[in-house]
Amino acid sequence: MGVVDDLLRARAAYDRKDWLAAYRELSGVDPHDMDPGDFAALATAAYLVGRQNDCVQAMQRGYRAHLDAGDRLGAVRCAFWLAKSLLWSGEAAVASGWAARAQRLLDEEPDDAVERGYLRTLDIYRHVMAGEFEQVAKAAADVEACGRLFRDPDLVAIGLGAQGRVLIYSGHVPEGLALLDEAMAGLAAGEVSTVFAGEVYCLMIEACQEISDFRRAGEWTAALTTWCDAQPGLVAYTGQCAVHRGQIMRLHGAYDEALDELERAVERYITMGTEMAAGLTLKERGDVLRIRGDLNGAEAAYAKAIEFGHDPQPGLALAWLARGRVDAALSTARRLVAEPRGPVQRSQLLPGLAEIFLEAGAVDEAELVARELCDTASDFGGAALRAMGGYAAAGVALARGDAIRAVAELRQGVRIWNELAAPHEAARCRARLGRALQTLGDEESARGELDAAQRAFAKLGAASAEREVARLLSSAAPGGLTPREVEVLRLVATGQSNQQLAEALVLSEKTVARHLSNIFTKLGVSSRTAAAAYAFEHDLV
Repeated sequence: MGVVDDLLRARAAYDRKDWLAAYRELSGVDPHDMDPGDFAALATAAYLVGRQNDCVQAMQRGYRAHLDAGDRLGAVRCAFWLAKSLLWSGEAAVASGWAARAQRLLDEEPDDAVERGYLRTLDIYRHVMAGEFEQVAKAAADVEACGRLFRDPDLVAIGLGAQGRVLIYSGHVPEGLALLDEAMAGLAAGEVSTVFAGEVYCLMIEACQEISDFRRAGEWTAALTTWCDAQPGLVAYTGQCAVHRGQIMRLHGAYDEALDELERAVERYITMGTEMAAGLTLKERGDVLRIRGDLNGAEAAYAKAIEFGHDPQPGLALAWLARGRVDAALSTARRLVAEPRGPVQRSQLLPGLAEIFLEAGAVDEAELVARELCDTASDFGGAALRAMGGYAAAGVALARGDAIRAVAELRQGVRIWNELAAPHEAARCRARLGRALQTLGDEESARGELDAAQRAFAKLGAASAEREVARLLSSAAPGGLTPREVEVLRLVATGQSNQQLAEALVLSEKTVARHLSNIFTKLGVSSRTAAAAYAFEHDLV
C-alpha cells in the first residue's frame, strides 16, 4: 500500500506541475514499481528542475521499459526526448545516436504516426544551430502539418513558432509575428505541454527583443514570469525569464534590479549547461554597466561573455569610445558593417555603430548607417526602432549643419521613448535636442531640454551622460560644434599641427583631419586661419 501511495503522490504532484515535488517523490520510488509513463514523468520533472543527468537516466529506463512492454511508439518518444535533451546540452553525437534509434523503430511501424513529427523537430534544432534557415522553414512547416493532422498542439505551436522566427530573420517581420501570435494562442488556451510552452515563449520574446518591439516583449515577459511562478521548482526557462526581465528593467531605467536579474540568469544558464546563453546575458550586464559609467565593470563582463563564446559588440567598442580609444572603436565598427548579416542582426548593431561613426567624425559612414536603420525601422514597423533611426539621423543632420531637421527627429524620439517608459533613451534624445536648439540660437529652449536630460541621467545614475550634458550646459558651443570639436578647434587656434593635435587628444591624424573637415563645414570656413579667428571671436580660446 505504501508504494501505491508514493506513486499516487508523485503522479498528483506531476499533474499539478509541482516539478520539484514530482522529482523528489518519483526519485524515491523503487524503479521496479514504476511503469514506463512514470519514467517519462520523472525524466520530464528532472529536466524542468535542472537535473540533466537524472533526466537522461530516467528516460533511458523509460525507453527500455516501453520496449519490454512491446510499445515501440512509446520507445520512440523516449528516444526522441533523449535526443532532444542531449542535443541542447551540447552532446550532438550521442543525440544523433538516439535519433537514429528512434527512426529505426519508427520505420518498423506499418502506419504513419505523430512521432514522425516529433523526430522532425530535431531537424529544426540542427538546422538552427547550423544557420540553415531555409531548411528550418521547411522542417517547421512539416512539423506544423503533422501537428494539425494528428491534432497535436505541441507540434503545431513549435512549427508555427519556428516558421515565424525564420520569417522575421528574412525581414518579413509582420508575417513572422503573426505566426508567433498564432503559436502563442495555444499557450493561452493551456493546450501546450510545459517543455514546448517554454520554448515557444522564448521564441516569441527573443524575437521581440531582436526587432526592438519592447512593448510586445514586455507583455510576453510578464506572461512568462507568471507562467514560471505557477510551477514550483521550475529551473528550465527561468534563466530566459530572468534575462528578459533584466532587459525590460534596463529599458525602464531600473538598473540595480536589471543587474540582479541578469546575474541570476547567468547562474541559471550555467546550471542548465547553456553557456552560450550565459555569454549573451553577460553582454547585457556589460551594457547596463557601461550606461552607468562603470567601464571597468562593463569591460570585465564583456570579456567574460567572450569566454562563453558570445561577441559583445558593439557594446565593447562603445566602451572603448568612452575611454577615448576612437580608432579601435572605429576599426571594429567598420568590420561589423562589412560583415554579412541578416536584417534582424544588423538592426541590433546599427544604433551603436552610428554613435561610433559620429564620435569619430566619420559622418559619411554614419549617414549610411542611419539611412539603413531608418529603412529597417520602416520595414519592421516598430516604434522603438523608428526612434533609434531618428536619433541617428538627427546626429548626422547636426554634423551636416541641418539643425532644423534634427529638432524634428528628436522631438518625435522623445515622444516615442516616453510612451515606452524608457527614461534613458528619452534623456539621450533631449540632450541631442538641446544641442540642436543651441545651434539654432534658441538658448532658453536648449537649456530646458538639457536641464531635463541632466536630471534624468542623475536619477538613473548614468554618470558619463550626466557629465556630458553638464559640459553642454556650462559651455554652450556656437556653430553646432560637439565638445570634441571644440577641443580640436581650441588647439588649432593655438597654432598646433595635426600631428600635435593627435598626440594631445590621443587620436590618429586621420581622425583629427575628419574633425577639422566637420568643423570647417559647420563654421562655413575653408582654412585653419579662419577657424582660429572664429574661435577667438566666440571666446572659445
